Amino acid sequence: MKFVDEATIDVAGGDGGNGCASFRHEKYKEFGGPDGGDGGRGGHVLAVADASLNTLVDFRYTRRFEAQRGEHGKGSDMFGVKGDDIVLRLPVGTIVSDAETGAVLFELLQPGEQVTLAKGGDGGFGNMHYKSSTNRAPRQKTPGWPGERRTLRLELKVLADVGLLGMPNAGKSTLIAAISNARPKIADYPFTTLHPNLGVVRVGPEKSFVVADVPGLIEGASEGAGLGHQFLRHLQRTRLLLHLVDVAPFDDSVDPVQQAKAIVAELKKYDPALHAKPRWLVLNKLDMVPAEERESRVKDIVKRLRYKGPVFEISALTREGCEFLVQKVYEHIAREHRTEQPPVDVDPRFAGGH
Repeated sequence: MKFVDEATIDVAGGDGGNGCASFRHEKYKEFGGPDGGDGGRGGHVLAVADASLNTLVDFRYTRRFEAQRGEHGKGSDMFGVKGDDIVLRLPVGTIVSDAETGAVLFELLQPGEQVTLAKGGDGGFGNMHYKSSTNRAPRQKTPGWPGERRTLRLELKVLADVGLLGMPNAGKSTLIAAISNARPKIADYPFTTLHPNLGVVRVGPEKSFVVADVPGLIEGASEGAGLGHQFLRHLQRTRLLLHLVDVAPFDDSVDPVQQAKAIVAELKKYDPALHAKPRWLVLNKLDMVPAEERESRVKDIVKRLRYKGPVFEISALTREGCEFLVQKVYEHIAREHRTEQPPVDVDPRFAGGH
């Protein structure tokens, strides 16, 4: 199912450095004792949740991540340097599980959250570690411990901020292809879309949102009719729904208003909370309506639907009105995102800029 982004990676913590067996040899130091240092710890493989990432695509091409091993201990009381850690940046919402057992190890739910995927091995002990009043010249040393090695499965569920609703052939695939990097199959027959399509819509530098095109809904979808019922649950975590209505259907006997009402009814049956989500009306295929008839047709559809929310008039094929729609959607998503962020506590001593 395309609503789940997956990747499998191998991670390995760095091996610990070996301990050193050495004795101090200096002129005029007749009884130089043991001075072999411990080995350095191997580097860890860490993961950090990054709110700016949307997909796991980077991990489909680079699959193995191995941290640096620790240096060996040396004489003259010198310990080995620890190995450098590796930090993997994962999208917020990533689930990390063991590929062999399937057990869930971590869920990165908060931006900046950090977890250790594979620990580096501890360094071995040098002979200086074993000296005592009864063991004045120890020759023991231990090798470094191997780093932890794992095969992990990364899974990112429901990436979409915006979900597209509509009957089959409403133009959802054409719209997602026009405004995002998705390239869904587009044809002039119903149910062309068999799987959800995800697309990243880039509004500007560091400004983007993810839109989902799900298979078209038909009456009875909440009970299992058609294809869209399988994906209604994926719309439950979106912040905004765009309801696409075909204002110029192929069959003149088809009433787009009745179709739109049927879809709204299916949402309400399936989940009242989904029905209560912000839902904008997007009237598509205006390029197929004569210019002099557009205004009257739009007013008629809105009036018969008794719709009071935002209305957008577009043509996904010619991209007319798409840029304005994208800007408004991003503003809404950004506003919702700011609302969800917890308030920052300000020290009263620094309030007011003093």
